[in-house]
Amino acid sequence: MNPAPAVAPATAPPPKLRAFSSYPKETYIAALAGFCILLSLALRFVIDAQSVVWSAPLWVTLAAGGVPLLLDLARRAAKHEFGSDLLAGLSVVTAVLLGQYLVGAIVVLMLSGGAALEQYAGRRASAVLDALARRMPNIAHRKTDAGILVVGLGDISIGDALVVLPHELCPVDGTVIAGHGVMDESYLTGEPFQISKTPGSEVLSGAVNGDSALTIQASKLPVDSRYARIMRVMRESEQIRPRMRRVADRLGAWYTPLAVAVAAFGWLWSGDPQRFLAVVVIATPCPLLIAIPVAVIGGISLCARRGIIVKNPAMLERIDSCRTIIFDKTGTLTCGRPVLTDAICTPGFSLKEVLGAAASLEAYSRHPLAGAIVRAASHANLALEPVHLMSEKPGEGLQGLVDGKTVQITGRKNLAAAGGTIPTELPQQGDGLECLVLIDGVCAAMFRFHDEPRAETHSFVHHLKPRHQVHKVMLLSGDRESEVRYFAGQVGIAEVHSGKSPEEKVEIVREETRKAKTLYVGDGINDAPAMQAATVGVAFGQTSDITVEAADAVVLEPSLSKVDELIHIGRRMRKIALQSAAGGMALSMLGMLAAASGHLLPVTGAIAQEIIDLAAVLNAVRVSLPFNDLTDF
Repeated sequence: MNPAPAVAPATAPPPKLRAFSSYPKETYIAALAGFCILLSLALRFVIDAQSVVWSAPLWVTLAAGGVPLLLDLARRAAKHEFGSDLLAGLSVVTAVLLGQYLVGAIVVLMLSGGAALEQYAGRRASAVLDALARRMPNIAHRKTDAGILVVGLGDISIGDALVVLPHELCPVDGTVIAGHGVMDESYLTGEPFQISKTPGSEVLSGAVNGDSALTIQASKLPVDSRYARIMRVMRESEQIRPRMRRVADRLGAWYTPLAVAVAAFGWLWSGDPQRFLAVVVIATPCPLLIAIPVAVIGGISLCARRGIIVKNPAMLERIDSCRTIIFDKTGTLTCGRPVLTDAICTPGFSLKEVLGAAASLEAYSRHPLAGAIVRAASHANLALEPVHLMSEKPGEGLQGLVDGKTVQITGRKNLAAAGGTIPTELPQQGDGLECLVLIDGVCAAMFRFHDEPRAETHSFVHHLKPRHQVHKVMLLSGDRESEVRYFAGQVGIAEVHSGKSPEEKVEIVREETRKAKTLYVGDGINDAPAMQAATVGVAFGQTSDITVEAADAVVLEPSLSKVDELIHIGRRMRKIALQSAAGGMALSMLGMLAAASGHLLPVTGAIAQEIIDLAAVLNAVRVSLPFNDLTDF
């Protein structure tokens, strides 16, 4: 009987070019304004400066771009939303009335460009969900009497037998019913190691299979599996994430009404409308609209040169004000690989003897803990012995003949199943990962393994409170409690939350964010929803596209010193931006008083404002210059 033909794979639709109309209108206005300004300047060099020809492109900008923006500002003003851009709108009108079309066009460019960038940042949630969807497989291999059929995820039912091919993503949560291998679940659970899978082991959707095919039985539908739950939590986190007020918005909230009040007072007091125009011209908030963006761009540029990619510029304004820092453990504060930390020998056996024999045997194994034992032997300068009759049978552990002795490496359950017992000299309860070494049938030692902390972790954690005024440092992990608490004790973190799912992580981060601004640093897919819930999310390294998309900033080099550099750059950027904005506005306020009292004409006020703008911008440029104190631990 011939096997039934396989169902055609359910493939995702090919990627489409983004529709031209899907960009926000502010993008088109900014592009038009930029083009017209350049064209006007070019015409000005080849045509008499008195000619109106070079002004024509500016009229186009003011008509096509300025009018829609002014209408939008009017609607916001009707809702009592007063920001720095409202005063900029008044500046556009004033510039037109004064015949300063170039100034008006530049303000239109700034307004539309800033709005386009804000909308672009607001679309990050869809990018994250798209990345999650791209990573999730859209087909599965169902095992039937007729053979293996390729089916779509929507056709999977609970109880189906599915074959997970080597290096394939697991499509659903389930249980292994045939095969032996390993899976990388670190993106989902935070467990730092490759997890062995034998019949009866549970598997999670989204985990990466190793080199061996596994047959699993689906225990949940794809829509109810772990990976789909992460997508749902991500969507919910983005929908309820509050919008942070920018520095320019907060300053403009009081500066704009004050400027309008001064201008109106000057007009009413003197009866001369020119004073209103003079005040508004010199009050144009260019230190807010230009100096602060220049400072932010300088911070982004400096970060890029230091191997840090800033995805959300607003994070530079608030990262230094975060008073709670929450860390994922695996891959963030640790190196993400097991290290042999304890070797407890029974009477009659020496560490050198047991470790040398175990390493000689493990050199031929692909077990996740084999490398840790071999590295420990290498550090102890132990030579590896030849191995004979080596075997690694599922459920029995690793066994071989080393220097004429039978050496077996197994676990507690395997030893108990074989009728053996653990000697009283060895701990009777597990702490982290462990294995037992038997020599000639006698339990010779217990090896314990833990995740290796980064060399800089301890000093970095301990410098956060005195140097960055951090009130609380938390460790939030999906690992087992014994492992997390052991690690937290090593690096000096008091508050620990272990065994947490992505959903539980989000709830903890939300609660902490309600109390104070939070910085979340993580590297796995299971960290992405928590990053969205935190005030600032930083992705550590490039382990996952989903985490990178969800983060406000990405530290390309997995080094905690880079996180410290990011905090320092944000602190310096905010300080210089406030200097430029506050200093520029203070000078503008002096000019406003002079204009309101009739001591400053509109043209003179425009010149004075240009000088103030130049000073504010030159000061803001300092952010991009390298400075010495990038780290302080």
